[in-house]
Amino acid sequence: MALTHFDGKGDAHMVDVSDKAVTARVAVAENYIKMRRETFDIISEGRAKKGDVLGVARLAGIMAAKQTSTLIPLCHPLPITKVSVELTPDADLPGIRIEATVKTTGQTGVEMEALTAASVAALTVYDMAKAVDKGMEIGGLRVVLKDGGKSGRYEAS
Repeated sequence: MALTHFDGKGDAHMVDVSDKAVTARVAVAENYIKMRRETFDIISEGRAKKGDVLGVARLAGIMAAKQTSTLIPLCHPLPITKVSVELTPDADLPGIRIEATVKTTGQTGVEMEALTAASVAALTVYDMAKAVDKGMEIGGLRVVLKDGGKSGRYEAS
């Protein structure tokens, strides 16, 4: 299988999707941010000096999904029909598990939008809690579901 973002000469280009069918599409991405137990307690108990960490991170992820084409050079601007970002405290990490879901009806998928939403949500948690824990670790970023379009359904194992 060839990389689609390069032409016959090897130059980067935006893929022409004009011949693709307009279909309902969805993508779900996940990641996590690990932190010290004390940081986890501050966030989950709502004691962060900057305010509601999870609420702000959720909004940041939603806003990021809508800006993906301005951040990733070869992404198409898409009419996004839904973005949801779930941030779930996980005491076993300890940290926050993040899941971003993006939907559209269009000619190309929304995997990049879901990945961007999850990434920016995690970065926002870091930003809001870095004063107490500069050693937080963001990891596990991946697409766990993609559906719609010619390539069909993908689910991570």
